[in-house]
Amino acid sequence: MSGNTFGTLFAVTNFGESHGPAIGCVIDGCPPGMELSEADIQPDLDRRRPGTSRHVTQRQEEDKVEILSGTYEGKTTGTPICLLIRNTDQRSKDYSEIGQKFRPGHADYAYLQKYGLRDPRGGGRSSARLTAPTVAAGAVARKWLQQQYGTVFRGCMQQVGDVAIGFESWDHVPNNPFFAPVADVSELEAYMDRLRKAGDSCGARIRVTASGVPVGLGEPLYDKLDADIAYAMMGLNAVKGVEIGAGFASVTQRGSTHGDSLTPQGFASNNAGGTLGGISTGQDLEVSIAIKPTSSIITPRDTIDMQGQATQIVTKGRHDPCVGIRATPIAEALLALVVIEHALRQRAQCGDVRAPLEPIGSSFL
Repeated sequence: MSGNTFGTLFAVTNFGESHGPAIGCVIDGCPPGMELSEADIQPDLDRRRPGTSRHVTQRQEEDKVEILSGTYEGKTTGTPICLLIRNTDQRSKDYSEIGQKFRPGHADYAYLQKYGLRDPRGGGRSSARLTAPTVAAGAVARKWLQQQYGTVFRGCMQQVGDVAIGFESWDHVPNNPFFAPVADVSELEAYMDRLRKAGDSCGARIRVTASGVPVGLGEPLYDKLDADIAYAMMGLNAVKGVEIGAGFASVTQRGSTHGDSLTPQGFASNNAGGTLGGISTGQDLEVSIAIKPTSSIITPRDTIDMQGQATQIVTKGRHDPCVGIRATPIAEALLALVVIEHALRQRAQCGDVRAPLEPIGSSFL
């Protein structure tokens, strides 16, 4: 009941603190026989790690993953896989002041009230540093899903602050620090430079998709696929909103256009975001998340101290002016963890089902 494990059949238990000696996770339930090495996991960690551009925190962590258990001769054994990532660039002195004050927008106050004590160094367990093990676990899930079904996960930035980003091509995403699907990111760079000079922060909107998803994943009531996706995304630090498919745009749509028409060639649109009645349709899963502005800023903020007295605080240290910039690989990993969980459930319960109709796919793509 402590909330450190995600999933049941593919269960990922996350451990560690931002400024502890190491962070990591234990994956229990990975199917045996899959080739797995650190090289399968490291590229996703490299996409998430800090210090990769001037627009993110300058904490220098290599985020080198170590596989401590669960493989033999390069293949998964079906036993728990322990993944370890050592912390090497902590600066705990940067957090001396916040040990006695509460940072607005952070979990300091809530953590203290819940546990009676808190680790102020980098936010302890509430730090986004703890998303690195999630990305590592997601890489394992992604490999299995790609081999089994050809499933591919992709993500991109749709908006930074009040700067909307159009979509040109997925090919642009790896070529800039914003995960933006456009060739020219000069406007985004200028916006972030102004924001940093002002000592402030902004939010972001991220799109994440999964293509090649099998039909039939998810349950019709409490364990709907889209409900579990929303649950997973809301578990990511700083996420304040989740949309599946058309999302809030559904409010202004008419029923005559929102419902995705079926043709012999496939679905004519994807307002549903790849699920109907909580069950995957075989279309792309389409998810968007809203991420709040970074709470750690150098602008003085009103707060209280441990004695309940009014004071001000300036959050020193190395922080992302927009935490959404590095959120794309994390959102992809979370989506992969949801899909593998439901894929393993489907295999267990309905593996012998032979549907009377072949999947029709998505004609609109």
